[in-house]
Amino acid sequence: MKKSLMALLFGTTLILGACGGGESTESEPPEETPEETPAGEESSVDAEQVVQQNCISCHGENLEGQGNFPPLNDVGSRLSEDEILTVILEGQNAMPAKIIEGEEAEAVAAWLSEQQ
Repeated sequence: MKKSLMALLFGTTLILGACGGGESTESEPPEETPEETPAGEESSVDAEQVVQQNCISCHGENLEGQGNFPPLNDVGSRLSEDEILTVILEGQNAMPAKIIEGEEAEAVAAWLSEQQ
């Protein structure tokens, strides 16, 4: 009885193991990732999180500025979105160029331009 039960369990394990887990033989369509976000749609980038990861070490935890680094909590009242993007991509004074690039840079520039 024990031998037949063990054989049954072993056989079932082999069958289940052969059925699951492998790669799909059907090709899945690639995810659509638009290069530019059409007007009126929000970006998938969390700009505020990108700012928290890349900007607070110099501009302060609340973006109030510190030392030689200007405040960003009101940068939208001083610079346009395009000007902010230019600073992000090209750098300015002590800020190095391209700390953030691509869609993240565009999302951060848009978010910062709203900070007034």
